[in-house]
Amino acid sequence: MTLKQLRYAIAVADIGNITEAAKKLYIAQPSLTSSLHEIEKEYGITIFTRSNKGIGLTPEGEEFLGFARQILEQTNLLEERYIGNTKAKQRFCVSSQHYSFAVEAFVQLLKEQGSRRYEYHMRETQTYDIIDDVSHLRSEIGILYLNSFNETVILKTLRNNNLTFHALFTAKPHVFIGKDNPLAKKKRLRTDDLKPYPRLSYEQGSHNSFYFSEEILSTLDSDRELIVCDRATLFNMLIGLNGYTICSGVISEELNGPNIIARPLDVDDYMEIGYILPNSIRPSLLTTRYIEILLELTSQERH
Repeated sequence: MTLKQLRYAIAVADIGNITEAAKKLYIAQPSLTSSLHEIEKEYGITIFTRSNKGIGLTPEGEEFLGFARQILEQTNLLEERYIGNTKAKQRFCVSSQHYSFAVEAFVQLLKEQGSRRYEYHMRETQTYDIIDDVSHLRSEIGILYLNSFNETVILKTLRNNNLTFHALFTAKPHVFIGKDNPLAKKKRLRTDDLKPYPRLSYEQGSHNSFYFSEEILSTLDSDRELIVCDRATLFNMLIGLNGYTICSGVISEELNGPNIIARPLDVDDYMEIGYILPNSIRPSLLTTRYIEILLELTSQERH
């Protein structure tokens, strides 16, 4: 196996068509097909499924390409560090629940790197997709939370996907509301205070189990439920509809503006927020630095 063969396999997977990939790589299609067969034969796996409709990835192909991307990213970093020139883009991907500190750390990492060519992904996504992304090495790191309610299910899912959870800090439950919400007049809130208002939560797709909910206390009854997919929509509805959501209380005014505030919620619960990593590979230099920034940004939350 060569680095060139890895680049070929990744290009085919990204484009989804061998003919188009061969054109983009400036090689003959038979040569590209032969290169892919050589990799599959060498490792005794099937990376791609082939049909009249095109090609697709097998589960073991997804895993293989995750490792391949890690190898090429490390190679690119070495070339940029010691040769000072590389044609390849620097790549990095984070999958996370909707936490402003995770975005803030991502922005700081990007500013530090200063690479002229890069492709960074910040995926604020569904809980199960975070696990799936890191398991298949589509993302280098994932960020989510545990508590007494979801811990057993989440940790089992992580073990089944060969992942490990690392705690960053433990937060007490807070309620995010618009600054003009009548609840903003209170310094602390009780669950009864929330009943007249719409509850907002993030869509969890086909894995819409209470255990995968991004919001704690998701089993509490609510007459008004609003389900959204992104942070901007949720914040707009918090303000426009006097809605609320229950979360960690960690918020960045610089990123989210002054119109969203947090109030402590009087319940016996917690959120242990942390990151997940694959057990099969060592964290990259970028991943290690991102974790360091996360620790710096959340240091006061641990005290």
